[in-house]
Amino acid sequence: MTFSLKLSPILSFAVLFSFIGYSQNSTEKATPIFKDGEAQIVEAFSNSEKWIRHDLWVETEFDTDGDGEPDRMHVAVTRPEQTETEDLKLPVIYVSSPYFAGVAADAPGTMWDVNVELGGTAKERFHPEVTRRGQRPIISNSHITKWVPRGYIVVHSSSPGTGLSDGAPTIGGKNESLAPKAVIDWLCGRAKGYTEREGNDEVIAYWSTGKIGMTGTSYNGTLPLAAATTGVEGLEAIIPIAPNTSYYHYYRSNGLVRSPGGYLGEDIDVLYDFVHSGKEENRAYNNKTVRDTEMKNGMDRETGDYNEFWSGRDYLNQMDKMKAALLMSHGFNDWNVMPEHSYRIYKAAKEKGLPTQIYYHQLGHGGPPPMSMMNRWFTKYLHGINNGVEKEENKAYIVREQDDTQEPTAYKDYPNPDASNVTLNLTAGGVMYGGLTLNSSSVKSETLSDDATISGRELAKVAYSKNRLLYVTPKLKDHLHISGVPKVSITLSSNHESANLSVWLVSLPWQEGGKITDNIITRGWADPKNYKSLTKEEDLEPGKFYTVNFDLQPDDQIIKAGQQIGFMIFSSDKEFTLHPKAGTKLTVQLDETTLTLPVVGGKDAFMRATN
Repeated sequence: MTFSLKLSPILSFAVLFSFIGYSQNSTEKATPIFKDGEAQIVEAFSNSEKWIRHDLWVETEFDTDGDGEPDRMHVAVTRPEQTETEDLKLPVIYVSSPYFAGVAADAPGTMWDVNVELGGTAKERFHPEVTRRGQRPIISNSHITKWVPRGYIVVHSSSPGTGLSDGAPTIGGKNESLAPKAVIDWLCGRAKGYTEREGNDEVIAYWSTGKIGMTGTSYNGTLPLAAATTGVEGLEAIIPIAPNTSYYHYYRSNGLVRSPGGYLGEDIDVLYDFVHSGKEENRAYNNKTVRDTEMKNGMDRETGDYNEFWSGRDYLNQMDKMKAALLMSHGFNDWNVMPEHSYRIYKAAKEKGLPTQIYYHQLGHGGPPPMSMMNRWFTKYLHGINNGVEKEENKAYIVREQDDTQEPTAYKDYPNPDASNVTLNLTAGGVMYGGLTLNSSSVKSETLSDDATISGRELAKVAYSKNRLLYVTPKLKDHLHISGVPKVSITLSSNHESANLSVWLVSLPWQEGGKITDNIITRGWADPKNYKSLTKEEDLEPGKFYTVNFDLQPDDQIIKAGQQIGFMIFSSDKEFTLHPKAGTKLTVQLDETTLTLPVVGGKDAFMRATN
């Protein structure tokens, strides 16, 4: 039978009383208000004590916890009372997450041991359990004070296998795309919602216009993209903030096993344990099926190669059906979810002809676009107000180094259309300071020795080190604007069949206690054994030279006059890679190694800054 919210035991007496109080005193119907292309705060929508808050379960098309029944997702709704008292229909801002019901506590041994030889197998790690938290009907309070007063309904859901949602967390598996799709289908009248996790009393989203936007940060920013790749009708716009768009790119780098910044030893199965807050009686089945079978057989910490397991968790491979407008947000100094995650999806969406904009700031993980940008985006695509956001000439908004995050500089696009590639060569002296120049080298090779106990910061700061090779430009006489994806081509040999390869682009001299933009420009990592292909590595023949080509992380940064750009090559990165025993030697062939920088103004600008 159909469930009526007016009679629901979910609603408190206080909320029911607020219905009566409003109907006795109200003479005019409240509606959204728009000014300068943005939804404005409406007084009638702003009294949080009168908001209607209730929860329900939406039925999906999958069963991932093995109980023989379709998984149901736990959903919470926050809406203005006028959606009940005045039959007002409003669009929806929807946020989904695996984090809402709590995560596993930090405990020794939960991360993989990184003190292993390359290609070796680490000892089994500890698997923590999550103690679920939270009470019905409120899953989360995020975003409600921002959007409900502006004439939106805010919906939250816990992703599969977390909180009071059925199913198993798969960390990028198909069910994590289909779960938000089911919620959107329910909001559009195409799927069924129920008052209880197990029951048949239906809930109808009669207050929804069928226009939905999604947003969120990090994993919560990944799920809007996951939903959009299903092509679900009704999802009009997404604003992912620092989203993880490929779990391979999150846990690997060009064939190399590489941790996300700040979480040394984390891998996809660690994240699975971290979020697995779902029903306790389902956890053993989920662990066996997902973590201990699919993940164990697919994640491959021994080689770091790209395979079918990782391909299925790469949203770039799933964008054919995507129709939603995209406003992407990221930080250029996010070393957790690195900026390549946003750029690769933005670029693909733009090539598909979708409405796109991108906002980049100079800080670390997280950071939404300015409220005005988000407001205009959702106003256009959810309320249908023709504010011209899709016709704006400038597609990229980048916060400059000294500016407030709310005041980005507008550019025609990212990368800057005025940037062109400048290829730089290496000259001798890398154990101290070699040259990074337009001129070619007369010295054939230089050698470094690996030592994972020394951090990249220490290596960049010292004037001499046998553990890295550092090549620098002349001191800049003018500011130099880099915009785009730097590329490296390194020809090297190893005295060992396996080796880490790490590259940092730094601004020197190193500023102790400086701002996040002062020292590290960008970084990159690669496995020389994957010099031919990411899908199959081959052992290095000691003494034989191989050419390894890979991208560094995207960036847009203005390097100040007086600084030098340093190109640092080393082996194991203490903060990111595995830590093999010290002693592996890499010999770099200077005359066949280059750094290609995307410079605004191209070669002429580089020459002006360095001559």
